[in-house]
Amino acid sequence: MGATGRTEIETGQRIAGGERTALLLAGPTASGKSALALALARRLGGTIINADAMQCYRELRIITARPSPADEAAAPHRLYGVREAAEPANAAWWRGAALAEMERAALPILCGGTGMYFSALVNGIADIPEPDPAAREEARRLIDEIGPAALHVKLDPETAAKLRPGDSQRIARAYEVLRSTGKGLAWWQARPTAALTGWRLRMILLDPPRDALRAAIETRFAAMLAEGALEEVRGFLALGLDTALPLMRAHGVPELGAYLRGEISLDEAKARAVLVTHQYTKRQGTWFRHQKLVGSSAMQIIHSRIGHSAQLSESFLDGFVNFINTPG
Repeated sequence: MGATGRTEIETGQRIAGGERTALLLAGPTASGKSALALALARRLGGTIINADAMQCYRELRIITARPSPADEAAAPHRLYGVREAAEPANAAWWRGAALAEMERAALPILCGGTGMYFSALVNGIADIPEPDPAAREEARRLIDEIGPAALHVKLDPETAAKLRPGDSQRIARAYEVLRSTGKGLAWWQARPTAALTGWRLRMILLDPPRDALRAAIETRFAAMLAEGALEEVRGFLALGLDTALPLMRAHGVPELGAYLRGEISLDEAKARAVLVTHQYTKRQGTWFRHQKLVGSSAMQIIHSRIGHSAQLSESFLDGFVNFINTPG
């Protein structure tokens, strides 16, 4: 059955206009994206390309829920753990890297929950000049000294209106762009961009019920702790990296860090980590439901959580294979 599916995809990739097929597999944290991506990659000979901002970094495999070594051995995985935490990734870097991997793949399966990455891939991204290192250092220093809310008010009004006052990562980014270029981030983002061409996109969006996600997040965080997440975070924090770096704010890192410093109990750290992750899934779900990355006929929305890849039967996968192969 798997060989049949692979042949269908490989012979059907090039259609009128020379387009190739790529699958976007998106959804909130803990919805089962990785399991479905692995099952489809094994069934269809696909290559899984990471579209999760935190899973790009190599230091924290457990707490960022990167695929296990066994999963990575079962199908090609790309852009997982490829950057140092001290080297912040961004959507422009990811888009270029993802496009290069897509060209090398028989069937690219872009899997993740970072909406900004999917939007950058499909719609293009503003050509923002690389910020001056001094401006980057100033932004990080001000985040530490006065906090994100105070730095938020120093941004140009148009950019500030688009950012939450507590979003230190994006506020620091906007400030360094403003200081380096004299133009606000919103001004640069409004410039014309080159949308993706030459690809026939199919999208599977996982959008499970809130209670199912909450339960999955609780179960997954407990499993992370059992696997060694606390020791992983302890070693990571011991590196003494800049607190403004994106990976320092990965879900579970601030909370377990507070426990390791003796500020809260482990139970409180677990409860906080589950809460912030669940709140994040709400924002993810809202973003994906309101974005139109592909036409309605090119999207399937799954209103249930996907279980482990071992539970995904061939008959269950048949519907996805037919969807991917449908012309148009």
